[in-house]
Amino acid sequence: MSSPIIYVVSDSVGETAELVTKAAVSQFINSNITIKRIPYVEHREDIEEVISLAKLNEAIIAYTLVRPHDREYMKKRSAEEGIITYDIIGPLMDTLQDTLNLSPVYEPGLVRKLDEDYFKRVEAIEFAVKYDDGRDPRGILRADIVLVGVSRTCKTPLSQYLAHKRFKVANVPLVPEVEPPEELFLVAPEKCIGLKISPEKLNNIRKERLKTLGLGDHAIYANLGRIKEELQYFETIVDKLKCPVIDVTNKAVEETANNIITMIQNNKR
Repeated sequence: MSSPIIYVVSDSVGETAELVTKAAVSQFINSNITIKRIPYVEHREDIEEVISLAKLNEAIIAYTLVRPHDREYMKKRSAEEGIITYDIIGPLMDTLQDTLNLSPVYEPGLVRKLDEDYFKRVEAIEFAVKYDDGRDPRGILRADIVLVGVSRTCKTPLSQYLAHKRFKVANVPLVPEVEPPEELFLVAPEKCIGLKISPEKLNNIRKERLKTLGLGDHAIYANLGRIKEELQYFETIVDKLKCPVIDVTNKAVEETANNIITMIQNNKR
């Protein structure tokens, strides 16, 4: 075999099979081995095409086929045609099945699906951190959800919780002395969620916050009159936005987040 070829065959994208094969080949310096990936081999006709190619080019087949009947067919036909094959995933799956006493789901592409889910979650978490507390208004137009409320209405915890559900969330604090960013008024109303709270509850939350910072609870931040002024300003802004509002007074973060998710999903329908 002057210029060996390895066909990397998979019933999904084939990244796993190719990485394992490359790792093995890397140990053979100057081997001049060519690796060719053949993805989405899901039917017997596909396997027959691979067998024909491998026979024609005197190639080796390394494969990750998760369905038992596909693995058996590849093994049987390769043996009949005198083709060298290596089953990358089958033996380990069989060992795990025997050891764990569990049955595999035999669904191709699950690794990729899990990876995509993980990276989407990481991306959403990074987004929530970057666009937290209105620090960069450009994120408002890129967000899946925009949370609007006065200070201490759980905007940041909600942003992080929703990020773990793969939603990109920006949050905007409302302060009477500061004009909201103009981007806020360009967002579709159904993507904005206003967070309201009772003045008394907010007063208690802010007093506790000041205590944790080692400050007295008589600061304007925790003044009931000031809080009512802020909440009135909040009502003015959300009326302009024409967005839905959730009262978070007696709600846990998880409950509010689930309400928001339901709203967003209903809007998509």
